[in-house]
Amino acid sequence: MVSNYISRQENRFGGPSAVTASADRRAAARDDLHYVTCLCGNAQGVAVEDPVNRSTENANCITAGRWARGLLLGLATMLAACTQGPGGGGGQDPDPATVDFPNFYIRHQIPMDQDDVTRVRPFIEDDEYSATLWKRDRASPGAPETEISARLRTEAFGGAAEDRFDIKDLAAAPDGLHVAFAVRGPLDDADDEDEPPTWNIWEYNIQTDTLRRVISSDIIAEEGQDVAPAYLPDGRILFSSTRQRQSKAILLDENKAQFEAANEQRNESAFLLHVMNEDGTDIHQITFNGSSDLYGSVLQNGRVMFTRWDTGGTGGLHLYTTNPDGIDTQLLYGAQSHDTGTNGTTNDTPIEFVRAREMSDGRLMVLVRERTDVDFGGNLIIIDTNTYVENLQAMAASAGMPGPAQRPATLNDVRTVPGPSPGGRFESGFPLWDGTNRILVSWSQCRLLDPLDPTRIVPCSAELLADPNVQTAPPLYSIWMFDPSQNTILPVMAPVEGIMVTEAIVAQPRTPLPAVIVDKKPPADLDPDLVSEGVGILSIKSVYDIMGTDQARLASGAATQISAVSNPSNAAYGNRLVRFVRIEKRVSLPDDDDIADPDNSAFGPTGQMREIVAYAPVEPDGSVRVKVPGNIAFQIALLDSNGRRVMPRHGAWLSLRPGEVMECQGCHVRNGQNPLSHGRKGAFNAFYTGGSAGPFPGTVTSISADSGDSMAQARARNTSSCPSDPMNPAGSERCGRVALNPSANVIYDEVWNPGATPTDSFSYTYQNLIGVVPPTSPGCFPVWTSTCRITIHYATIGTRPGSIHPLWSVARPTAGVDDGMGNITFPDTCTNCHSRLDPADPAVLQLPAASLELTDEISDEDALQLRAYRHLLFPRPQLELVNGAIQIVTVPGPPDANGIPTQVPVMLQPSMSAGNARGSRFFNVMTNATHAGMLSTAELRLLSEWLDIGAQYYNDPFPPTPQN
Repeated sequence: MVSNYISRQENRFGGPSAVTASADRRAAARDDLHYVTCLCGNAQGVAVEDPVNRSTENANCITAGRWARGLLLGLATMLAACTQGPGGGGGQDPDPATVDFPNFYIRHQIPMDQDDVTRVRPFIEDDEYSATLWKRDRASPGAPETEISARLRTEAFGGAAEDRFDIKDLAAAPDGLHVAFAVRGPLDDADDEDEPPTWNIWEYNIQTDTLRRVISSDIIAEEGQDVAPAYLPDGRILFSSTRQRQSKAILLDENKAQFEAANEQRNESAFLLHVMNEDGTDIHQITFNGSSDLYGSVLQNGRVMFTRWDTGGTGGLHLYTTNPDGIDTQLLYGAQSHDTGTNGTTNDTPIEFVRAREMSDGRLMVLVRERTDVDFGGNLIIIDTNTYVENLQAMAASAGMPGPAQRPATLNDVRTVPGPSPGGRFESGFPLWDGTNRILVSWSQCRLLDPLDPTRIVPCSAELLADPNVQTAPPLYSIWMFDPSQNTILPVMAPVEGIMVTEAIVAQPRTPLPAVIVDKKPPADLDPDLVSEGVGILSIKSVYDIMGTDQARLASGAATQISAVSNPSNAAYGNRLVRFVRIEKRVSLPDDDDIADPDNSAFGPTGQMREIVAYAPVEPDGSVRVKVPGNIAFQIALLDSNGRRVMPRHGAWLSLRPGEVMECQGCHVRNGQNPLSHGRKGAFNAFYTGGSAGPFPGTVTSISADSGDSMAQARARNTSSCPSDPMNPAGSERCGRVALNPSANVIYDEVWNPGATPTDSFSYTYQNLIGVVPPTSPGCFPVWTSTCRITIHYATIGTRPGSIHPLWSVARPTAGVDDGMGNITFPDTCTNCHSRLDPADPAVLQLPAASLELTDEISDEDALQLRAYRHLLFPRPQLELVNGAIQIVTVPGPPDANGIPTQVPVMLQPSMSAGNARGSRFFNVMTNATHAGMLSTAELRLLSEWLDIGAQYYNDPFPPTPQN
């Protein structure tokens, strides 16, 4: 006989209890909640091996009979009891807790530190921690179990009996014949988070009872951290990895060293989706993101579903899909549904969407939880992603459906916030594909520390939960079977104090098997020229088609129509708001501090480094069709005629595989009053469907559209021809395939207006900069290539030139001053006026104009930045000249703690705004009588783009950038 203390609520089901309570525990009972002893008698128990001692000395027992089948969801406390074991009792229906296929699960100690779903790599620094992988031939309380991972501790695998491992991310093959998982180890007491063991993908073959590491080569296996495997229908293995195979190749193209790029929080390497053959060969990266892509699984239609940590917009872990070759990556669900968690009072607390799995009816079962401090778990919800893209936003085909798309999988009162959760918490769930909609779950009931005796663990009660100081007890995760048809949850194995049993899966064949989506290859599926160039095509129908409505705007912001701004005979044509698109990317930063660890002063106000890839015109109807480098994560910004961003940058990272054409209908403006998503095909119906066959209204006849073409599509057709370029005497062609080429310069060619004049075309080129080194890479000129990068640094350091600060010392005005006799002089510089020293006599002090200093002095606020940089972007003190001395203007301030009056400096607001050139007062100043003509259009363009991308001090993490 084996006993185990468990909790119950007495007589809730109106029948006799199968539990005999010991007298001493009955005397100590509180209200109707008791500690009881499970006396199993002749009932069949489940022997649970201790994962540390690897013995059955501390086995526990629990069985599922009639009484357990009546266990209703929605109770704050779950009952557990011993009754007749599986198969006993005579004439019973088949046990609903049983699945006649092998199931697998992990046992490990409760980690000392809470997990964080945005962190994948952290090492559990516990010298006793160990995880083990187990198999049962069937998911039944009485089924025997085998530890699969025990083989890792044998000589055949180069192990030793005392070896410890970490194991996670179980995945079953669609045919039910293999199980893949991630293993790290052997763990060593000296291991730490800086140099942890490498995560590798392993596979267990159920038929042959064999275990292997998928990548056989030790050298290749150690090239990255590999986690979260999943099987593709063709037998290949999808996984998330820090290998960043294709991203590292791009670094070489940029003349940089290969390294693991950190995520946008700069706290670990980004994990991105990769695919390899079943023998571990042909490893290649398929997704590209500023942060991590995790928990891939395959949908029935063959597409890959995964969780993307998307830091754009409101940020969060959303659900995305892509093809197995990485083509057609798009949002699936959840970008605007994160405030749907529960705290017991409201349903608006933050959650993340992780470990999503498709159910047999096409809906998704998803674990939702806060990022950390929730005892490793959350709630299981069911999401109808076929109908909805957000909880309250239906797809266009289901317009009018009010939602919600989400509903809890169980009736349990599960809280997704830190603290007690009356309905317990789920660590994982695995939906069965047997027509029952049952879910195999890892679940822990709600448990508290007894306020009167913190050494005792008690079940949750309304009285205790009302105590604001009550403390949760460690979770007790074990495996249960949830049956939604009966609203019951049945135990599959006994919980063990201090041990978590997690990630239960069933190796059950999916019928039918998921569809196979074959990787696209040139020339049959992809343009071989684009593939050889390493580019894809970004095609936008109209940036003015915003969520299915015509939102064309004039430069003033006034509303107009696409039909007006696209017709040269209409006055709106020459006054349209959006004229250019800028392609931007994040500068990759090493995760390893030994490679580079730039000081925070380098990042400037925005905390990120960015560089520009290319510019392209936005055609009059708002359309874009342009080449973009493949295999990078990029964002787009829409610009006005001055090259300044007119609306928030597209927050989500986009990516193209070489040869891919990304077709976007339009754009989206998201704010607190408009919490809608557009990043999924079919989310909105199109307003703008392109033109009719033939020339567009009011335009030249040499550009002829096919029906449904946008202007950009028509211009790029081989049958189109542009009039001679007024800015180019050679009259080079600007239409046809050449129209797809972007540029490092900001160039608008007027090719549509039959009555165009030379001034209708304009450009802002780096070649027109004087006294400043253009911030471009060799791949930008004379012809743009996919390796072009525009990397702007504020100041010169060492041999690396800055592009912004040198502007203040260039002789001005840019056109010079004519004395009337043909003599041109350049009498001024910005520093002549914006300095404390009189340029006519440096021994004499002067008051810097507007108290703005643009000279080479080091900042008082940051010794690694120039004062000019700080004065332009941060509040600066107002100065005054008193008796030949410069001093800070002060005014009376609040009294100090002793009541003594104080003086505080008068602070002036900066004229530049990082991330917002159009909102920077600086450019208005440059048009006043004093400053007009001082800066050239090329210089104003340079300042505009630098401000828009974040006004970084340096945009390169490597020396000579100062290091920590």
